[in-house]
Amino acid sequence: MATHLYRIGRWAFRRRRLVGGLWLGALLLALAAAALAPAGEDEDLAMPGTESQQAFDLLDERFPQSNAQGAEARLVFRAPAGQRVTAEANKAAVEEALDTLDKGRQVESATDPYTTGAVSEDGTIAYSTITYTADAVDLTEPTKSALEDAADRARDAGLTVEIGGSALDAEEELGGTTELIGVSVAAVVLVLALGSLVAAGLSLLTAFVGVAIAFGLVSALTVPLGLTSTVAILTLMLGLAVGIDYALFITSRFRDERARGSEPEEAAGRAVGTAGSAVVFAGATVVIALVGLGVVGIPELTKMGLGGAGAVALAVLVALTLVPALFGFFGHRVLSRTVRKAGRRGGTSPVPDTTARAGLGTRWARFVLRRPVAVLMVAGLGLGAVALPALSLELGLPGDESKSVETTQRRAYDLLSEGFGPGFNGPLTVVVDMSKAKDPRSTTDLVTRTVGAVDGVASVGEPVLDRAKDTAVLTAVPRTAPNSAETKDLVHAIRDAVPGVEAATGAAVLVTGTTALNIDISEAMSDALIPYLSVVIGLAVLLLTVVFRSFLVPVKAALGFLLSVGAAFGVLVAVFQWGWAADLIGIEQTGPVMSLMPILIIGIVFGLAMDYEVFLFTRVREAYVHGASPGEAIVHGFRHSGRVVAAAAVIMVSVFAGFIGMNNPTIQTMGVGLAAAVAFDAFVVRMAIAPAVLALLGRRAWWLPRILNRVLPNVDIEGEALNGRVPAPAASAAGPDAAVRRLPVGRD
Repeated sequence: MATHLYRIGRWAFRRRRLVGGLWLGALLLALAAAALAPAGEDEDLAMPGTESQQAFDLLDERFPQSNAQGAEARLVFRAPAGQRVTAEANKAAVEEALDTLDKGRQVESATDPYTTGAVSEDGTIAYSTITYTADAVDLTEPTKSALEDAADRARDAGLTVEIGGSALDAEEELGGTTELIGVSVAAVVLVLALGSLVAAGLSLLTAFVGVAIAFGLVSALTVPLGLTSTVAILTLMLGLAVGIDYALFITSRFRDERARGSEPEEAAGRAVGTAGSAVVFAGATVVIALVGLGVVGIPELTKMGLGGAGAVALAVLVALTLVPALFGFFGHRVLSRTVRKAGRRGGTSPVPDTTARAGLGTRWARFVLRRPVAVLMVAGLGLGAVALPALSLELGLPGDESKSVETTQRRAYDLLSEGFGPGFNGPLTVVVDMSKAKDPRSTTDLVTRTVGAVDGVASVGEPVLDRAKDTAVLTAVPRTAPNSAETKDLVHAIRDAVPGVEAATGAAVLVTGTTALNIDISEAMSDALIPYLSVVIGLAVLLLTVVFRSFLVPVKAALGFLLSVGAAFGVLVAVFQWGWAADLIGIEQTGPVMSLMPILIIGIVFGLAMDYEVFLFTRVREAYVHGASPGEAIVHGFRHSGRVVAAAAVIMVSVFAGFIGMNNPTIQTMGVGLAAAVAFDAFVVRMAIAPAVLALLGRRAWWLPRILNRVLPNVDIEGEALNGRVPAPAASAAGPDAAVRRLPVGRD
């Protein structure tokens, strides 16, 4: 693989104008496709095979018109203190506000709370349900303004009015302050790590190209494939993070080769052949893990995985082709100022950059070698302590209750809970299929009595029949909030109570609704977590065995991955369930962790963890196979890759953390989880635990059974094949670095 990529790197360097033109054309086409594509809509989560989804499918079949409605809003009115909303003046204000909505072009209906019984028992709170003929994303600004004007009209009369429902929902906009801060931090880290504005700008430029193309393609495919805004944001988040990192790794290796005396084209080829091989492997692991999310069976999770995988694949292609092409455009300016000055003093070729060899990476590696047991104990126990809260992990899906109290949707949720009970915001829908029942009327009566008798049900509404009179729908309101454990138990209690009804009547009774579907999805995620984690760990051990030709190194890497993921889950529980430091990131309501997050984080972090494992320890193995002792090999690996890996980790953490400020619970959870996981994996697992374990294992770390050594393919990520097939660096590289090439460990 190294030889093929070496040729690609040299070709891209020579044909830089062609390569740059092709990527520019792809960028313009993607942006044009995104600009011309129609706007999509965020679809509700679906979980094929669950009881709640089966019920939804039955409703779509038997009640096609009622399920084809557009957006919905709820105007929630509260009377002034000491008054009732049913008072003459307040009633007139409510009706006047609703009358203005009936004139809206996209309004299908607006219910009258006084005729539908939508008034609280104490008479202080009432609500009206407004349905629209268009989805939320298709509602015009005049339509939304009319809804807000109606609320303002009632407020002017002295009422408290809030707006719930989906009508005011909007797709999350990108480019906010926190995202820009994350990118700015990444830029500063690049400048500090590379010592060159040009080199830092090159990494950012190539990452932006890949992200822009990926984002444009996702936007263009939103309607045909039913993609959501969350898919687009994940694409942006992942593409930007790995795009910068992959460009940084190849740029750093190019600078190393130039500092050792290679000509520019040769250095580009070697950089792509060595660091590019690691980029291909690392990117492939991320892609495999993300595509594997499709086995869980949730369409939205599958789309997120495919979108993220596409962004990572594009980042790999950009790093292998556009990055070496830009080396040709920028020339010596990619190198640090120190190396450029030394090159001008000593001749045409830069001299070795010896400053990197006495840096923090070398000192840290030697510290770990002196105290491996202490480092291992402190790091391992520390991560274990952080992971302890993960034992209390609860999964759920966020609703309006998780939004900021500054939003009208959250305030409407609170008013409805106050006036009609906490379960009002999460009603359960009981669907009765009576196509095989003998007596539909007695069947619905029996279902109503059975469901109403279950402990925890506050009320059961009158059954609604379809035109054929073979399907009935009942609404059961729980006494507890949608995301509470009591409501989860209630769903199971109702399902356990209806088999007797089914046996007696021949009808099929299904419990569904948003709350029940969320419970089913959360349970499915919990059930799939261990199998998916097992597959990912098995894949990690297999791939790393091929890469490192070692049995114990992959096992060490997999166990370290488990530690970092466990610690990340612990952070999620502490922040989102327990509320620790929640105020710092704008979380005002604690609750279950987003049910999709654990599996999604495992899939993403698995690939990213392999990034750091490969980039750091291929240099260690390279030194070991050239004759260095195990300890010297560790020092060599940290000397040449430690600083770059640390910079890459800081960049990735900054990018992920930049999305925490978005007012989207899914993205907030993803940002916190990924930032924590990458920080733990890079700085604790790869930088501390891994070298300590290697130091304790010594030569045993690189043992591989003979039979595996014969059957495993040689992927040559270190680029060993290049030493016999390509020219050696120029003579000007002789001296300190020449010795390193023979025995790449250094003894300083």
